[in-house]
Amino acid sequence: MKRCILLIMVLIVAAGSLWAMGKDQQEKSTEMNYDNVKIKKFPFAVQCWTFRKFTFFESLEKIKELGVKYVEAYPGQQLSADMSEAKLHHDMSDEQMQLVKNKLNELGLTVVSYGVVGFDNNRNSMKKVFEFAKKMGIETINTEPAFDDYSLIDMMVEEYDIQVAIHNHPVPSKYALPQTVAEHIEGHDCRIGSCADTGHWLRSGVRPVDALRLLSGRIRNVHLKDLNKFDVKKAQDVPFGSGVANIHDILAELTLQGYEGYLSIEHENEDEVMNPSPSIRKGIDYVQSITYYQDYERILSYDRGDFSKHGWNHYGPGYFILNEKTGTLKSQKGMGLLWYAERKLGDFVLELDFMSTDPVTNSGIFLRVPEIPVNNDYIYHSYEIQIDNASSGIHRTGAVYDAEAPVKDAFNPPGEWNHYKITFEGMHIKVELNDQLIVDWDAEPRGKVRDIAREGYIGLQNHDSRSPVYFKNIYIKEL
Repeated sequence: MKRCILLIMVLIVAAGSLWAMGKDQQEKSTEMNYDNVKIKKFPFAVQCWTFRKFTFFESLEKIKELGVKYVEAYPGQQLSADMSEAKLHHDMSDEQMQLVKNKLNELGLTVVSYGVVGFDNNRNSMKKVFEFAKKMGIETINTEPAFDDYSLIDMMVEEYDIQVAIHNHPVPSKYALPQTVAEHIEGHDCRIGSCADTGHWLRSGVRPVDALRLLSGRIRNVHLKDLNKFDVKKAQDVPFGSGVANIHDILAELTLQGYEGYLSIEHENEDEVMNPSPSIRKGIDYVQSITYYQDYERILSYDRGDFSKHGWNHYGPGYFILNEKTGTLKSQKGMGLLWYAERKLGDFVLELDFMSTDPVTNSGIFLRVPEIPVNNDYIYHSYEIQIDNASSGIHRTGAVYDAEAPVKDAFNPPGEWNHYKITFEGMHIKVELNDQLIVDWDAEPRGKVRDIAREGYIGLQNHDSRSPVYFKNIYIKEL
């Protein structure tokens, strides 16, 4: 059985001390500046409880109108207006499940999670839910187990490869506080984690960013909510960004954690129960306005929990190792090139993070490689943005290699991550390193570069076997 190797016990002890403080003292002790975090784009889902006054099929229509592609279903919602006895439930017949699939396909929607659902601590009870999830292609089951022995959940997660997320209703419910969830998932399969309901944490007097940090690495689903009051059980849902939740910092923390799941919208305001869509749209607009990578495409593939190099090819000696869980690439040997083969790019902004392991780490990012690399000739027809802290001038980190030197050093030391933003528009190149502009150049053939195409492939270099380089968070925005 797969197990997480995490220092949860240390976190639990720290959490116990944290919640023993008064709330004012707690808030002062856990402040963190998220202002400079580049918030990534998270996919939205809508929890159908938002449209609880409507049938499941009506809810799907409303979700489609919102421009959201993903759905979180809950057990017990009437299936459709002409099927008064049929409920969306894990006891549905195969025929009813097929009707649901047909409707989803018609609207271009996908059910990604299910719950909050209860089951008894026996195989038959759990099997019904997991079998339903498997048939429907559901990734995550949200639940609040009444029992403390999770060994059977471990076995079901292993057997079906479906995540289980422990949801938190407000105090006095069993899992209201995040340290309780941490205690129960400690030592269990990594696919068992938290369904982080930010609204219910607020109702329980818990700041969501503190709870997320406590559960770092074990967030498996998020019920994103903003409320008008803190530590008030009957506080009302409001559009994201207009309440007390601090949505910006929540998304920044999830970005730092590398959370790859969905933001499930569950708008529970009873005053808006017949028409929550305007508030939801306003909230989505706010989230998009603070999302740094909103208009970017992440070009390292991710699907159902794993990254892959699908769409990338490698030329030359050596290779890159991909950590499928974190999306981090590590160079090995060389000199070779891992190039994005899906399409050529003309004018674009490329952003990525890289880390050197030694001052002599040597690598680079190639721009506009004109043709599929079959020999080393590409180095004479494409620009390379250099990574090499030990060299100088036109060969130093930030340089357009052999052509244009950076105006200053802006790189972090080995072992720390750096951020490149490279803009190539027409024949003009701008290089920003760690938010500092270091190259602003009207490109021309110079040094080793004999000519440059108007479009081409991008590539990451693995240079030698002495000291590897790491890459992650690779994004493209075409201009």
